[in-house]
Amino acid sequence: MTTFPTLDAWLAHLESAHPVGIDMGLARISQVRDALQLSFACPVITVGGTNGKGSTCAILESILLRAGYSVGCHTSPHLLAFNERARINGQMATDAELLPHFEAVEQARRSLPQPVSLTYFEFTTLAIMHLFAERGLDVVIFEVGLGGRLDAVNILDTDCAIITSIDIDHTDFLGDTREKIGFEKAGIFRPGKPAICADPVPPPTLIEHAEKIGADLWLFGRDFRYEGQAGSERQQWSYIGPSMRRSALAYPALRGANQLINTSAALAGLEALRDRLPVSAQDIRLGLANVELPGRFQVLPGKPSIVLDVGHNPHAAAVLGQNLGNMGYFPYTYAVFGSMRDKDIAGVVAHLKGEIDHWCVTDLPTPRAASAEELETALRDAGVADGPDSTVTRFATPAEAFQDALKRASDNDRIVVFGSFYTVAGVMTYRKSQQH
Repeated sequence: MTTFPTLDAWLAHLESAHPVGIDMGLARISQVRDALQLSFACPVITVGGTNGKGSTCAILESILLRAGYSVGCHTSPHLLAFNERARINGQMATDAELLPHFEAVEQARRSLPQPVSLTYFEFTTLAIMHLFAERGLDVVIFEVGLGGRLDAVNILDTDCAIITSIDIDHTDFLGDTREKIGFEKAGIFRPGKPAICADPVPPPTLIEHAEKIGADLWLFGRDFRYEGQAGSERQQWSYIGPSMRRSALAYPALRGANQLINTSAALAGLEALRDRLPVSAQDIRLGLANVELPGRFQVLPGKPSIVLDVGHNPHAAAVLGQNLGNMGYFPYTYAVFGSMRDKDIAGVVAHLKGEIDHWCVTDLPTPRAASAEELETALRDAGVADGPDSTVTRFATPAEAFQDALKRASDNDRIVVFGSFYTVAGVMTYRKSQQH
């Protein structure tokens, strides 16, 4: 049997073990799941959507931990270390904790009459599921990777499915309209189980699918909503659900305009599961005050202002633009921007060119990435020209682009790092190296 002494060796092997990086379909992974005899006695919450999945998982995890539950939380992708994908009780799983579960998945895969190959995401997701199942936790939260219907996470029968937002992304796999994408996302719904959709304008395909299978559909605006007490001295808001109201809540520690929708979705999920996972008003307050998630409109302390945001599609860029606009006045804004080639780069640029003066565009260390040259072309096409108050400069790495922005920015300016997990990770790694 193939086995590797370290987590890094396993991950390097998995990157090349399956002929394609993304292979939609549940037949292969379901065979391995059955060989592993994977099952959960505790409630399973799955979270899908185009943007806001990671934030919603983090909010659920934080509230449930404050309520005293033992919690497993799986998110993806990671920024600096693979271990970020598997958290138990708020702590990243160690290499030593993960290794036996990689071996268990490999053994189960090999035990099949016709061994199947698994993608990196399928294999690692199974390993994390196996780790969580063995721990006998009170609740597990799984972030869906891509789409929903055919995503690896969908091999589990969820007790509550949450969809955060539906927008155009991954069109090669999910289709090129919100209708097609909505149908793929709705694939995580289950008959008779709560199906929560926080998108204010859900595509009809999602509603039709939920009704067809008999899911218990909760729609934002119809079944649950929030009311902000904006303008009041103490920034507070309320959640209103079908059977409960949570009043005088503080804003979550995650910054940004869209976090109340994500928080409402999380609170709807907890309301739907209240018989099995009761939480108090105090648990919610503490959970929201303490939630953390790197790279989601994360504003670093110090000067110049540095904002890290993994947003990489037009919907996320629109939210980022709104959040930047709400930050107050800065003489100049520098962007460190790197993106995957399959993203709607023109759509992203359109939402942000009004907020950014100087663009430091960068190559990224993956064949899927757009080159700095392609990004510059997209900016020129959008009408960004060089002048005293506007520039586009190309760099080979996010670290070099960031160093250039730091050199040019004054203390009163700001630097926004965005466009991909790779872009943010490159800058985070560089900053870490400078702290030692």
